Amino acid sequence: MAEVFQLEIVTPEKKVVETKAAEEIQIPGRNGYLGILPGHAPLITELAVGEVSFRENSGSTSNVQRLAVAWGFAEVLPDKVTILAETAERPSEIDVERARKAKERAEQRLTSGDTSVDVERALNALQRAQARLDVAAKNK
Repeated sequence: MAEVFQLEIVTPEKKVVETKAAEEIQIPGRNGYLGILPGHAPLITELAVGEVSFRENSGSTSNVQRLAVAWGFAEVLPDKVTILAETAERPSEIDVERARKAKERAEQRLTSGDTSVDVERALNALQRAQARLDVAAKNK
């Protein structure tokens, strides 16, 4: 069995990740996180908002990379994982202050008691902001 697999993470704007040396990946599926290793059984899953983390073999070392992702799909094959995400951000691309403010706004909407608030939209904004903050914090 292979020790690595090909990984592609793509958004409508760009290809964010392309490697042929991924050793493992954690994907935020709609019903919870999935851990994928080389040779995994084929599957297709819907992505949730969260953190994608993967370990890439770079010669004599392995390094873990993290991205904040939101919505989309992942296709898993024994030798390749393809993630089609609405958004995917590396830690260096995350504006932490903007994410903090977005989180605060979402929390205020959810706790305001205002019946005109779109609760689902506010929850989505809160999840996205929290995922960004979590990924940025782990990169320090």
